[in-house]
Amino acid sequence: MTAPTKPTETPVNAPAERTDLHEPVIDWFTEHARDLPWRRPEAGPWGVMVSEFMLQQTPVSRVLPVYEQWLARWPRPADLAKEAPGEAVRAWGRLGYPRRALRLHGAAVAITERHGGDVPTGHAQLLALPGIGEYTAAAVASFAYGQRHAVLDTNVRRVFARAVAGVQYPPNATTAAERKLARALLPETDDTAAKWAAASMELGALVCTAKNEECHRCPIAALCAWRLAGKPAHEGPPRRGQTYAGTDRQVRGKLLAVLREAVAPVPQTALDRVWDEPVQRARALDGLVSDGLVEPLAGGLYRLPMG
Repeated sequence: MTAPTKPTETPVNAPAERTDLHEPVIDWFTEHARDLPWRRPEAGPWGVMVSEFMLQQTPVSRVLPVYEQWLARWPRPADLAKEAPGEAVRAWGRLGYPRRALRLHGAAVAITERHGGDVPTGHAQLLALPGIGEYTAAAVASFAYGQRHAVLDTNVRRVFARAVAGVQYPPNATTAAERKLARALLPETDDTAAKWAAASMELGALVCTAKNEECHRCPIAALCAWRLAGKPAHEGPPRRGQTYAGTDRQVRGKLLAVLREAVAPVPQTALDRVWDEPVQRARALDGLVSDGLVEPLAGGLYRLPMG
């Protein structure tokens, strides 16, 4: 006897029913998108890649001046690849998370050696570059080459959580369910999918923000599952807050600031002056050396990495 077939369950707000989100969000983006340099045609794929590295956990206002200086100095990957990695760290300035500078330098070297100096077009080729994960590969393929990929940053995840899942915030870390939802929500054509990726990200950045969301400005407020449910409060794990003062991150930043401003190797005594607590200072310096951000020399001297 054949077992009865289990009926397929269709969840509320199933992705198949949410193609109605595409047009209003893309139309809104066409009218309200910020004029950012990496969105202009002259930025090219390299400009898009640089922006994606810099924008990770860093607001646009802080990125803009560093981005402009970076592209003026290194307009192509080969220009950066010719420099010592320490110069990338120096030019990174105070953007934070300086390992991103080393990773971007490593990607530039690989692009120069493997791809003739041109940012590769294929998602798999991008993903194979050092320092590039799934998000960055998808973002560059989508924003630089107009391809169809799910681009999931914090802003997009928040828009999808509210508009489709009906919850205030997404999980602290990206889940397989979120990736599945993002793929299901992708428009069918490459061009529309690329516009959707940029538009949904901008909506999260400008309107559907983490705090003080402006639903009266949202083009999909009438379709938003979270709003229609009465904006139920977040019930998941507590949202992670970022602390900086007194952390090893702050000490690392102070040590790097000394080395960035120096034209010659720096003695240990100069580094000792930036932080009074010796154990934490030593731990931060050891971490910088371990991460390849600082190069120790004989005689107790330190400098940014040369190669």
